[in-house]
Amino acid sequence: MNELLIDRTDGVLTITLNRLEKKNSLTRAMYAAMADALAQADADATLRVAVLQGHETVFCAGNDIGDFLNRIATSQESPAFQFLRAISTFSKPLVAAVCGPAVGIGTTMLFHCDLVYAGDNAAFSMPFVNLGLCPEAASSYLAPQLMGYGRAAEALLLGEPFLAETALEMGLISRIVPPTEAAALAQRQARKLAAKPLGSLIETKRLMKKAQVGIVAERLQEEGASFARLLQEPAAREAFTAFLEKRKPDFSKI
Repeated sequence: MNELLIDRTDGVLTITLNRLEKKNSLTRAMYAAMADALAQADADATLRVAVLQGHETVFCAGNDIGDFLNRIATSQESPAFQFLRAISTFSKPLVAAVCGPAVGIGTTMLFHCDLVYAGDNAAFSMPFVNLGLCPEAASSYLAPQLMGYGRAAEALLLGEPFLAETALEMGLISRIVPPTEAAALAQRQARKLAAKPLGSLIETKRLMKKAQVGIVAERLQEEGASFARLLQEPAAREAFTAFLEKRKPDFSKI
């Protein structure tokens, strides 16, 4: 079974995470394929909108831990960083349908989406600190900008999940619907966008995001360097060892 489904229909690129048995956790191959698909869509005038979606029970559980530990991404040219650059610079409208858990990158990628439709079962979390790591996808900048510092601090320092109602109140998502309706709504909205003048869509998005473009690019680089460094330190090793041993990590001596 393909772990990532790519569809190009009626001017809409749809990327579907299709690894349900692993809760749509992301591998290097999936990151690379998503980065390539977004880059191609950005350059293809026949594609006007992109949609990211998972399953009605789960959007994305973050990185696949086994794949992640076997080939730790310490380079800015790794597939994960290529995807982050692609999604953060995508010039056309980007729509997401999110149901169930959205963990780590499953939440932070949404900061780069223009419209996000969530099922009422959606649960968002950014548990980087709990893994001995730091935020990625420029979320250390974008989360305080969107949520306000206090709520961003709760989400990023405690790493505790928050539900769709809170995400809607903070502006992370656009609307809450039943899980069975989220993907269909995202597709309807994407097709509305695809019927509009492409130049106007691109210019409007560019103008709205202009003030943050340089900051986001810089923060991606800085977070990436910090993330790679922290991966080599004792706290991350303890967190991942504990995960694999199915126990609670002990940071008391770190």
